[in-house]
Amino acid sequence: MVGEEGAFVLGWDEVLTEEELSMALKVLCMSEEEFKEYKEQGGWEDDSEEENSTLSNEALLRLKTPCKQLLYNSVLLTLQSYASDLKVEQDLLDNKDLYEKLSRREQQALHVRYGQKRILHQLLELVR
Repeated sequence: MVGEEGAFVLGWDEVLTEEELSMALKVLCMSEEEFKEYKEQGGWEDDSEEENSTLSNEALLRLKTPCKQLLYNSVLLTLQSYASDLKVEQDLLDNKDLYEKLSRREQQALHVRYGQKRILHQLLELVR
């Protein structure tokens, strides 16, 4: 259900691993009865309409409350795995003297972490 790395890939405008995330949300937000039926049927037979829809930011806004809550809690857990928060990264990027003391590799890592955190914070706002 989830890719080899066990993670979903998010972009600025949509979920890039939308099929995996859609399936995971469907299964994780099922009632016990729905899950039993799902297992008995070996999955969904005719789910073509939903499979072809993208998980854009607008679509994330329309998710059912349990799915939004699951995503929200997952994002919070992911953000807790970072050693610093978004504000710390922003302050470091804004402080030219401190930024220039970082090695090139540290600067690149800072930009990657900052971008990841911004996307995660955007997702928090979408599913709040």
